[in-house]
Amino acid sequence: MKAFFREFRAFASRGNVIDLAVGVVIGSAFSAITTSLVNDILNPVLGIFTGGNSALSNLSFQLPGGGALMLGNFINAVLNFLIMSFVVFCMVKAINRLHRKPPEQPKAPPAPSAEERLLTEIRDLLKEKQS
Repeated sequence: MKAFFREFRAFASRGNVIDLAVGVVIGSAFSAITTSLVNDILNPVLGIFTGGNSALSNLSFQLPGGGALMLGNFINAVLNFLIMSFVVFCMVKAINRLHRKPPEQPKAPPAPSAEERLLTEIRDLLKEKQS
C-alpha cells in the first residue's frame, strides 16, 4: 500500500505531458462528480467538526479593514484537486498495466543438427578407442 501511495505522489509531482493530457480529459469528465462529492457530502460532514453545523465552505476569517479570508473555499478546492488527481492516477495506472508487455520467456536452445550429433558420436568413439 505504501508503494502505491509513493507512486501516486511521484505521479502527482512529475510533469509528463501525456499524463497531463489524460488528466485534463479525465478531469473535465469527472469534475461535476467530484465537485458534488465535496460540496454535498464532505463539506457538511467536515463542517460539523469545524464548529457550528454549517458547511466547511462557510469557514472564513474576517480581516482587518474589511473582507474575509475564505479558508473553507480553499479547502474545497484542495479536496477537489486531490480527488481528481487520485482518479487520474488510477486511470493512468490501469492504462499502463494494459500496455505493459508480458515478460519474454527464455528460448530453449535449439536441438543439435544431424551433423552435430554425428560429430558427437565420432568424438565419443575416439575417446573410447584411446581409453
